[in-house]
Amino acid sequence: MGSYIPSSIKERADMLAAIGMKEAKELFHDVPKEMLLEKPLDLPAGLSEMETRGAMMAMAEKNTVFKTVLRGAGAYDHYIPSIVKYIPAKEDFLTAYTPYQAEISQGVLQSIFEFQSMVCELTGLDAANASLYDGQSAAAEACRMVCERKRIVTLVSAAAHPDTIATIKTYAWGANAEVEIIPEKNGVTDMEALKAMLKDTVAGVYLQSPNFYGNIELVKIAADAAHAAGAKLIMGTNPIALALYQTPAELDADIAVGEGQPLGMPLAFGGPYLGYMAVKTALLRKMPGRIVGETTDVDGKRAFVLTLQAREQHIRREKAGSNICSNQALCALTAACYMAAMGPKGMREAAEQSRDKAHYFAGALEKLGFKRAEKAPFFHEFATSCPIAYEKVEKALEKKGILGGLMLKDGRVLWCVTEKVSRQALDSAVEAIKEAVK
Repeated sequence: MGSYIPSSIKERADMLAAIGMKEAKELFHDVPKEMLLEKPLDLPAGLSEMETRGAMMAMAEKNTVFKTVLRGAGAYDHYIPSIVKYIPAKEDFLTAYTPYQAEISQGVLQSIFEFQSMVCELTGLDAANASLYDGQSAAAEACRMVCERKRIVTLVSAAAHPDTIATIKTYAWGANAEVEIIPEKNGVTDMEALKAMLKDTVAGVYLQSPNFYGNIELVKIAADAAHAAGAKLIMGTNPIALALYQTPAELDADIAVGEGQPLGMPLAFGGPYLGYMAVKTALLRKMPGRIVGETTDVDGKRAFVLTLQAREQHIRREKAGSNICSNQALCALTAACYMAAMGPKGMREAAEQSRDKAHYFAGALEKLGFKRAEKAPFFHEFATSCPIAYEKVEKALEKKGILGGLMLKDGRVLWCVTEKVSRQALDSAVEAIKEAVK
């Protein structure tokens, strides 16, 4: 690390002398000798910038970049306006860490405040936090958040994303809470089973709508049932779908959570993504993470501060309601830029195009024998049967630069269409699949 330390050799010598040492390695005298490197690691020599670029490009060329993506399952290929990529790339934001000393981070704090405000508009709920790590952890935090002394059970829909269910279970295990799975029926949550499972130990009910299969859930019925039993309703949402369908507030959800990746984040191997959370006022002080608020400074000018953050998150470890101490500030800024650039009309148009193109594609696939098992209304994802070996379909699509749907464990295929996919691309996909079926 010596070459990366911004101090001269003389300055280092002076600092060592001040503490009575001659060499830097004396700082590590308490470390066992067998743990110290006596010779350099067996690594190749460093490369120049040009050589490094060439090596990285050679690695990148091994990837297959598809022109058309017909796969979703939690990560979606939406169009991203150029300005959304430009603003977060400015060094003022790109190199800034999540603010702890709020007063000197006004720009970052304002970007978080705007993000929170837009999430509230999108969900219709009263307050939103500064973001969480991803959609799965946001759902798990919400389930943990509603638990009380006697109410430690969360009911989770089997139609939710498998990764979300797994994350909720992991959080519950660490908190000695319980998770029970509500059965799925015809591609949506079985409401009769939900009502039968509600008891006085249930703290919350988690439903995702659109769910993992793209189907729209009967959230209002679930909310009414949960509230009658004294439990809270947590709704997992797709932010693009919220521009088109009823909001969590209109469906009487207590908490709305989701993955913000569709809001301007490109597809990437592992992210980074961000989770968002919005709540009713009654749950404001239980919300994990932090909240940025607007105020005025001593001169009466507009200013931003960290308004609320539970200190216990930092210091009480397993006794705390949450251990979230940070947020995805850069991704939240990206999402805010996307929502501001698109506006309500732009987001609604993206949602309508995604829905309409998905329904067009579903109709074309059905004529080829790829039938939907369920009749539930869906947004821009849908699951179909596959009358032939899916490998043949996948290869036929790949030849045309198209990434096909996701093969599910039950043998069905989960397809997704966004506004980015043209009518011509869909017709090309249908032709490729038709040839594969023949």
